Amino acid sequence: MKHLLYMLTFLVTTLSFAQGDPLFEQGKERYKEGKYLDAINSWMKILDKGTHSSGLYFNLGNAHYKMNNVGPSIYYFEKALQLDPLDSEIKTNLAFAENARIDAIEPLPKTIFSKWYTGLSGVLSFNGWAWTSVIFSMLFISLFLLYYFSISERKKRLLFVGSVLSVLVLLVSLAMAFQIYSDSINDKPAIIFAESSEVKSEPNMGSEAAFTLHEGTKVQIIGQDDSWVRIALIDGKDGWIPASDLKGL
Repeated sequence: MKHLLYMLTFLVTTLSFAQGDPLFEQGKERYKEGKYLDAINSWMKILDKGTHSSGLYFNLGNAHYKMNNVGPSIYYFEKALQLDPLDSEIKTNLAFAENARIDAIEPLPKTIFSKWYTGLSGVLSFNGWAWTSVIFSMLFISLFLLYYFSISERKKRLLFVGSVLSVLVLLVSLAMAFQIYSDSINDKPAIIFAESSEVKSEPNMGSEAAFTLHEGTKVQIIGQDDSWVRIALIDGKDGWIPASDLKGL
């Protein structure tokens, strides 16, 4: 299955800017020749100019994978996925690169509320939930005014039920918008670049090692102290590692 990654076309996701860039074309030629480091150097010069695209990151990920650079390959596939989250080819190659990691970390079991939140957060973005709350706030005001001035008892009951439902949707929308925004602010993923990194209980070399992480593992940065960062894993473990051992996405 590993060879499937090699067979996937690494140029499909490129944007028009890159296709006409001499450095990008130079990188393509070096890649075809098997000169992956030269290809990486050419494409990195494009990044140095401040130009980014999912295609560029995708190709960098492929080149690093060819060189068995697990950490950088996962890093650049993740960067590509951030810009194009629906691209199935990026997801496939990322999965192959992740299979080369040493660490196998199982996430903590989710509560029913976490599952509900995960499901709802995937329906709309922060902006989507914010607009939903605005729409239903206006709907509530309209229904309440109609209820207040209505004479018919039957209409009043229907309008009252409608206004209550509007308030419920409004509250859910507001809660989702604030929570998704908070999550996006606190979301600071990073990839371990060091071949192995001892996670310390405190931010200094003399503290006890809690566990060891290896190249390519994805973590969350939850704090910083000078040249040390506090990281957390999806299994609930956390600790401190040197900032030089990882690279933020």
